[in-house]
Amino acid sequence: MANLSKRFHHVGLRAIDPQPDESWIPSSKCWVTSPYEHPNSIEFLRYAEDSAIDPAFQNAPHIAWAVEDLDAHLEGKDLYLAPFEVGEPPFARVAFVVEDGLFVEYMQFKPGRRWFNE
Repeated sequence: MANLSKRFHHVGLRAIDPQPDESWIPSSKCWVTSPYEHPNSIEFLRYAEDSAIDPAFQNAPHIAWAVEDLDAHLEGKDLYLAPFEVGEPPFARVAFVVEDGLFVEYMQFKPGRRWFNE
């Protein structure tokens, strides 16, 4: 049986101006901040002008869940961004879906990893 447990991880919000300690995600041409560094678990996302990510997504908030089995959480969902690895070396495999009209990120972390430089 699939493991469908999930744990709240962060809320993602768009940033227009550069933020302290941003990390670069080449596949989406986006800088992100660590939600571990924000008292309300907020990840700020700032997109490069030539990012291929749809402006509707860029301007909308998202909620993120940490999960043990990413594929199980994607089954039967309206996939928005297919699974991809984040970080170099990768610290997580993530994907975005649309649930109840909201963008939702599911994150499966690599053992012993939490974020980009940890």
